[in-house]
Amino acid sequence: MRKIFVIGIGAGDPEFLTGQAIAAMRATDVFFMPDKGAERGGLNRVRLEFLKRFVPEGGYRLVDFTIPSRRKADTPDYQESVADWRGELEAAYTTLFADEIGDGEVGAFLVWGDPALYDGTLGILGDMQARGLVSDFEVIPGISAVQALAARHKVALNGVGEPVVVTTGRRVLGGEADGIQRFVVMLDNEMAFRRFAGQRMKIYWGAYLGTADEILIAGSLSKVLGEIVQARTDAKKRFGWIMDTYLMVRET
Repeated sequence: MRKIFVIGIGAGDPEFLTGQAIAAMRATDVFFMPDKGAERGGLNRVRLEFLKRFVPEGGYRLVDFTIPSRRKADTPDYQESVADWRGELEAAYTTLFADEIGDGEVGAFLVWGDPALYDGTLGILGDMQARGLVSDFEVIPGISAVQALAARHKVALNGVGEPVVVTTGRRVLGGEADGIQRFVVMLDNEMAFRRFAGQRMKIYWGAYLGTADEILIAGSLSKVLGEIVQARTDAKKRFGWIMDTYLMVRET
């Protein structure tokens, strides 16, 4: 029987790895390494550093695979594009598991942050298990960028008696957050926080959280908006990719 681990490795700091994650890494025979241009290359370097640090005895294999490209989030048929993309990934996973994991071996995905938050791996594997294409998989939670952001800025994600709202830049641009008191934004390639320019808002912003390249900016949006735009632009130009998230709070 082949087993799959989906291991949350946190937001970039090796100290974010849990004992459960380290134990799962040490029990893995094959690690699947996604290839998706400069961004994935940067993340894979961190994955390799984690393996070197926490699985020093080696004994595992690394298998690269290509992540299929997906249509942009602002396309009218976004949901359909995600379904098509997941179908392509499922086909890739099916081939990987058949060709690269021997009977009795364990394969693993090292998922950035936490697998339950804006990552498609669990949904794809769940569908595959329902169709009998995967016999067993186990999920190891990790510290998400959202948790790291709150810790770095020393701020709570929710107000007193309020829900925690985590959404995407695409939905913010569509007006979803216009009436919300405080909310976290992820997957924002369009700098949706600019929608609130001129409003009484406070922002807690972070990029490359948990890594040596971490950038943190916080303050009234009217005062730091330009600083964030410049920092984000410069960082993306320097590294070729950026991962950022932020908390926005309406000032009273």
